[in-house]
Amino acid sequence: MKKLFFIFNYFIFKLKASNEHGVHSPFVFHLLTNVIYNKNEYYCFKNIDNLKLQFVSSKNIFNWVKNKFSLPNNTLGKNYSESDFRLINNTNQIYCHNKYSAKYSKLLFRLVNHFQPEHIIEIGTSFSIHSIYLASACSKTSLITIEQNAEIADVTKDKFKKINLINIEQKFGNIPTSIFEIFSRFSTLNFVCFNRGFCASETLNYFTLCLEKVSKDSIFVFCDMYASSSNKELWNTIKNNNRVSVTIDFFFMGIVFFHKEQAKQNFRIKF
Repeated sequence: MKKLFFIFNYFIFKLKASNEHGVHSPFVFHLLTNVIYNKNEYYCFKNIDNLKLQFVSSKNIFNWVKNKFSLPNNTLGKNYSESDFRLINNTNQIYCHNKYSAKYSKLLFRLVNHFQPEHIIEIGTSFSIHSIYLASACSKTSLITIEQNAEIADVTKDKFKKINLINIEQKFGNIPTSIFEIFSRFSTLNFVCFNRGFCASETLNYFTLCLEKVSKDSIFVFCDMYASSSNKELWNTIKNNNRVSVTIDFFFMGIVFFHKEQAKQNFRIKF
């Protein structure tokens, strides 16, 4: 059923999506032509590709937590049972289950390279492919990435060392608790990446928390908006939020802006 839902929505998206020639917003047109459709290869991409090859060839075994932590006052400190875990026999299996195509990782790189945010918060490190592209884009940008699976956090820590990324701070543990701690450091949030792997209600909770710290220059990135009907409903809720001004929907990834001076517009863009 989920597969049919996905295929149907992808077909509808393709029918309605446009390219830069169908965009009448100067801000979005500039972003499409100079950043999103920019196909330049950067020097660090080869190093990242080599690291990914090392990763997918490893034979580590992990317990992957299927049920995610909830917000405080719900199931904080929950004890997990065997049914909450899915055993993964090697990292290639996890990477294939988790991965985004290279073009979306490179899109994140170009966004950071263009906007040069002072800090990035990544909610859900997973196996760090997004993290590495985000942190590699600008050495002056600090990346704080949150992961709640201890085994995965250990693997990603080693990968960050191998690629010599010193502008990454890893936080392991309950995500809402980590978000509250991070909030105390910043008056506003520059760039927040909501990675896949969370249910829609959790992502909505994280989005609501982050809204408290947005400014006109904040950028949020969401993944897997059409993976399920609840994800699609969440994406519509985000687009309709009165703090949100512009959204760019690539189907597999969406970008959210909060420019008060911009008329509210939602774009479906071929990518």
